[in-house]
Amino acid sequence: MTTYLIIDDEHMAHDIIKGYCDMLPHMQLMKHCYDALEALDYLREHSVELIFLDINMPKLKGFDFLKSLSNPPKVIVTTAYKEHALEGYELEITDYLLKPFSFERFLKAINKASQVKKNSSLAYQNTGKSKKKGQIFLYSDKKYIQVSVDDIQYIEATGNYSKVVLKENNILVREKISDILEQLSSDDFIQVHKSFVVAVKNINSVEGNRIFICKLIIPIGKKYKPSIMNLIKQ
Repeated sequence: MTTYLIIDDEHMAHDIIKGYCDMLPHMQLMKHCYDALEALDYLREHSVELIFLDINMPKLKGFDFLKSLSNPPKVIVTTAYKEHALEGYELEITDYLLKPFSFERFLKAINKASQVKKNSSLAYQNTGKSKKKGQIFLYSDKKYIQVSVDDIQYIEATGNYSKVVLKENNILVREKISDILEQLSSDDFIQVHKSFVVAVKNINSVEGNRIFICKLIIPIGKKYKPSIMNLIKQ
Protein backbone atom coordinates (compact mmCIF):
# COMPACT_ATOMS: atom_id res chain seq x y z
CA MET A 1 0.00 0.00 0.00
CA THR A 2 1.34 3.45 -0.97
CA THR A 3 0.28 6.28 1.35
CA TYR A 4 0.00 9.73 -0.17
CA LEU A 5 -0.87 13.41 0.35
CA ILE A 6 -2.45 15.81 -2.11
CA ILE A 7 -1.17 19.39 -1.68
CA ASP A 8 -3.05 21.78 -3.95
CA ASP A 9 -5.18 24.89 -3.41
CA GLU A 10 -7.69 23.83 -6.10
CA HIS A 11 -10.50 21.51 -5.04
CA MET A 12 -10.92 20.21 -8.59
CA ALA A 13 -7.29 19.08 -8.65
CA HIS A 14 -7.89 17.06 -5.48
CA ASP A 15 -10.94 15.43 -7.05
CA ILE A 16 -9.04 14.45 -10.21
CA ILE A 17 -5.98 13.05 -8.41
CA LYS A 18 -8.04 11.15 -5.85
CA GLY A 19 -10.28 9.82 -8.62
CA TYR A 20 -7.28 8.48 -10.49
CA CYS A 21 -5.75 7.01 -7.32
CA ASP A 22 -9.04 5.31 -6.43
CA MET A 23 -8.68 3.30 -9.64
CA LEU A 24 -5.43 1.80 -8.29
CA PRO A 25 -5.85 -0.69 -5.42
CA HIS A 26 -2.51 0.05 -3.75
CA MET A 27 -3.00 3.81 -3.21
CA GLN A 28 -4.19 5.12 0.17
CA LEU A 29 -4.99 8.81 0.70
CA MET A 30 -3.89 10.11 4.10
CA LYS A 31 -4.97 13.77 3.89
CA HIS A 32 -6.18 16.55 1.60
CA CYS A 33 -3.98 19.62 2.13
CA TYR A 34 -5.04 22.90 0.53
CA ASP A 35 -1.83 24.77 1.26
CA ALA A 36 1.76 23.82 2.07
CA LEU A 37 1.58 24.98 5.69
CA GLU A 38 -1.24 22.52 6.34
CA ALA A 39 0.96 19.79 4.86
CA LEU A 40 3.94 20.79 7.02
CA ASP A 41 1.77 20.57 10.10
CA TYR A 42 0.61 17.09 9.13
CA LEU A 43 4.12 15.84 8.32
CA ARG A 44 5.44 16.86 11.74
CA GLU A 45 3.68 13.86 13.25
CA HIS A 46 3.00 11.61 10.26
CA SER A 47 4.87 10.22 7.27
CA VAL A 48 3.76 9.30 3.76
CA GLU A 49 5.45 7.62 0.83
CA LEU A 50 4.28 9.96 -1.92
CA ILE A 51 3.18 13.59 -2.31
CA PHE A 52 1.26 15.12 -5.19
CA LEU A 53 2.47 18.72 -5.08
CA ASP A 54 1.20 21.86 -6.79
CA ILE A 55 3.72 24.70 -7.28
CA ASN A 56 1.74 27.93 -7.30
CA MET A 57 -0.01 28.07 -3.93
CA PRO A 58 -0.68 30.88 -1.42
CA LYS A 59 1.34 31.33 1.79
CA LEU A 60 4.16 28.96 0.77
CA LYS A 61 5.11 27.93 -2.77
CA GLY A 62 5.41 24.26 -3.60
CA PHE A 63 9.17 24.17 -4.19
CA ASP A 64 9.85 26.29 -1.08
CA PHE A 65 7.83 23.74 0.87
CA LEU A 66 9.84 20.91 -0.67
CA LYS A 67 13.15 22.60 0.20
CA SER A 68 12.03 22.86 3.82
CA LEU A 69 11.73 19.08 4.20
CA SER A 70 14.83 17.43 5.61
CA ASN A 71 13.90 13.97 4.35
CA PRO A 72 11.19 14.31 1.70
CA PRO A 73 9.22 11.35 0.34
CA LYS A 74 8.77 10.77 -3.37
CA VAL A 75 7.13 13.77 -5.05
CA ILE A 76 5.05 14.05 -8.21
CA VAL A 77 4.55 17.68 -9.19
CA THR A 78 1.14 18.58 -10.65
CA THR A 79 1.06 22.04 -12.17
CA ALA A 80 -0.02 24.18 -15.12
CA TYR A 81 3.43 25.81 -15.34
CA LYS A 82 5.93 23.91 -17.51
CA GLU A 83 8.71 26.48 -17.04
CA HIS A 84 9.55 25.16 -13.56
CA ALA A 85 10.30 21.59 -14.68
CA LEU A 86 14.09 21.96 -14.53
CA GLU A 87 14.02 23.28 -10.98
CA GLY A 88 11.77 20.40 -10.02
CA TYR A 89 14.17 17.77 -11.31
CA GLU A 90 17.06 19.54 -9.59
CA LEU A 91 15.10 18.94 -6.38
CA GLU A 92 14.97 15.24 -7.33
CA ILE A 93 11.23 15.00 -7.86
CA THR A 94 9.95 11.76 -9.34
CA ASP A 95 7.87 13.25 -12.16
CA TYR A 96 6.38 16.51 -13.44
CA LEU A 97 2.76 16.41 -14.63
CA LEU A 98 1.32 19.32 -16.60
CA LYS A 99 -2.36 20.02 -15.99
CA PRO A 100 -4.59 18.78 -17.44
CA PHE A 101 -3.06 15.29 -17.55
CA SER A 102 -4.63 12.03 -18.66
CA PHE A 103 -4.96 8.89 -16.56
CA GLU A 104 -2.42 7.17 -18.80
CA ARG A 105 0.17 9.91 -18.11
CA PHE A 106 -0.71 9.83 -14.41
CA LEU A 107 -0.25 6.06 -14.35
CA LYS A 108 3.18 6.40 -15.92
CA ALA A 109 4.19 8.74 -13.09
CA ILE A 110 2.89 6.28 -10.48
CA ASN A 111 4.84 3.46 -12.07
CA LYS A 112 7.96 5.61 -12.07
CA ALA A 113 7.46 6.43 -8.40
CA SER A 114 7.18 2.75 -7.54
CA GLN A 115 10.66 2.19 -9.01
CA VAL A 116 12.42 5.15 -7.44
CA LYS A 117 14.71 4.20 -4.60
CA LYS A 118 13.76 5.94 -1.38
CA ASN A 119 16.32 7.62 0.81
CA SER A 120 18.42 5.02 2.59
CA SER A 121 17.01 5.84 6.02
CA LEU A 122 13.49 5.10 4.82
CA ALA A 123 13.76 2.60 2.01
CA TYR A 124 16.48 0.20 3.00
CA GLN A 125 17.45 -0.87 6.47
CA ASN A 126 20.49 -3.09 6.60
CA THR A 127 18.94 -6.08 8.33
CA GLY A 128 20.08 -8.73 5.88
CA LYS A 129 16.75 -8.64 4.07
CA SER A 130 16.63 -7.99 0.33
CA LYS A 131 14.86 -4.96 -1.04
CA LYS A 132 11.27 -5.50 -2.03
CA LYS A 133 10.67 -5.30 -5.75
CA GLY A 134 8.12 -2.88 -7.08
CA GLN A 135 4.92 -3.24 -9.05
CA ILE A 136 3.87 -1.65 -12.31
CA PHE A 137 0.53 -1.47 -14.09
CA LEU A 138 0.25 -2.58 -17.72
CA TYR A 139 -2.75 -1.84 -19.92
CA SER A 140 -3.90 -4.93 -21.78
CA ASP A 141 -7.24 -6.21 -23.04
CA LYS A 142 -9.09 -3.05 -21.91
CA LYS A 143 -7.93 -3.30 -18.29
CA TYR A 144 -4.95 -2.39 -16.10
CA ILE A 145 -3.03 -5.38 -14.80
CA GLN A 146 -0.69 -5.08 -11.82
CA VAL A 147 2.55 -6.93 -12.45
CA SER A 148 5.41 -7.73 -10.11
CA VAL A 149 8.64 -6.44 -11.65
CA ASP A 150 10.41 -9.48 -10.25
CA ASP A 151 8.25 -11.75 -12.46
CA ILE A 152 9.30 -10.10 -15.74
CA GLN A 153 11.66 -12.33 -17.74
CA TYR A 154 12.05 -10.21 -20.85
CA ILE A 155 10.13 -7.84 -23.13
CA GLU A 156 9.84 -8.22 -26.89
CA ALA A 157 8.69 -5.59 -29.39
CA THR A 158 6.13 -6.99 -31.82
CA GLY A 159 4.96 -4.37 -34.32
CA ASN A 160 2.85 -1.73 -32.54
CA TYR A 161 2.77 -3.87 -29.39
CA SER A 162 5.19 -5.15 -26.77
CA LYS A 163 5.03 -8.64 -25.31
CA VAL A 164 5.91 -8.76 -21.62
CA VAL A 165 7.00 -12.30 -20.81
CA LEU A 166 6.38 -13.24 -17.17
CA LYS A 167 7.21 -16.38 -15.23
CA GLU A 168 3.79 -17.91 -15.76
CA ASN A 169 2.16 -15.99 -18.63
CA ASN A 170 2.59 -13.23 -21.23
CA ILE A 171 0.92 -9.82 -21.47
CA LEU A 172 0.53 -8.00 -24.77
CA VAL A 173 0.44 -4.22 -24.38
CA ARG A 174 0.07 -1.46 -26.97
CA GLU A 175 3.10 0.47 -25.83
CA LYS A 176 6.61 1.02 -27.14
CA ILE A 177 9.32 -1.10 -25.58
CA SER A 178 11.21 2.12 -24.73
CA ASP A 179 8.21 3.43 -22.75
CA ILE A 180 8.05 0.24 -20.67
CA LEU A 181 11.79 0.36 -20.09
CA GLU A 182 11.44 3.86 -18.60
CA GLN A 183 9.31 2.35 -15.83
CA LEU A 184 11.96 -0.24 -14.92
CA SER A 185 15.20 0.05 -12.97
CA SER A 186 18.32 0.24 -15.15
CA ASP A 187 20.05 -1.92 -12.53
CA ASP A 188 17.64 -4.78 -13.15
CA PHE A 189 16.82 -4.52 -16.87
CA ILE A 190 18.94 -3.94 -19.95
CA GLN A 191 18.07 -3.42 -23.61
CA VAL A 192 20.10 -5.86 -25.72
CA HIS A 193 18.45 -5.37 -29.11
CA LYS A 194 16.03 -2.87 -30.65
CA SER A 195 13.32 -5.48 -30.06
CA PHE A 196 14.41 -6.99 -26.73
CA VAL A 197 14.81 -5.94 -23.10
CA VAL A 198 15.88 -8.62 -20.62
CA ALA A 199 15.96 -8.98 -16.84
CA VAL A 200 19.63 -9.09 -15.89
CA LYS A 201 19.09 -11.76 -13.23
CA ASN A 202 17.69 -14.18 -15.82
CA ILE A 203 20.73 -14.15 -18.11
CA ASN A 204 22.31 -17.60 -17.98
CA SER A 205 25.16 -16.94 -20.41
CA VAL A 206 26.39 -14.70 -23.20
CA GLU A 207 27.96 -16.25 -26.28
CA GLY A 208 29.01 -14.08 -29.21
CA ASN A 209 25.99 -12.01 -30.20
CA ARG A 210 23.51 -14.16 -28.32
CA ILE A 211 22.08 -14.17 -24.82
CA PHE A 212 20.77 -17.39 -23.30
CA ILE A 213 17.83 -17.24 -20.91
CA CYS A 214 16.83 -20.79 -19.94
CA LYS A 215 16.14 -22.43 -23.31
CA LEU A 216 15.64 -19.12 -25.13
CA ILE A 217 18.19 -17.44 -27.38
CA ILE A 218 17.93 -13.65 -27.68
CA PRO A 219 20.05 -11.71 -30.19
CA ILE A 220 22.35 -8.88 -29.18
CA GLY A 221 22.15 -5.80 -31.42
CA LYS A 222 25.43 -4.24 -32.52
CA LYS A 223 24.74 -0.88 -30.81
CA TYR A 224 23.88 -2.64 -27.54
CA LYS A 225 26.95 -4.90 -27.38
CA PRO A 226 29.06 -2.37 -25.39
CA SER A 227 26.39 -2.28 -22.66
CA ILE A 228 26.46 -6.07 -22.43
CA MET A 229 30.25 -6.08 -22.18
CA ASN A 230 30.13 -3.46 -19.42
CA LEU A 231 27.66 -5.63 -17.56
CA ILE A 232 29.90 -8.66 -17.84
CA LYS A 233 32.95 -6.74 -16.59
CA GLN A 234 31.23 -5.37 -13.48
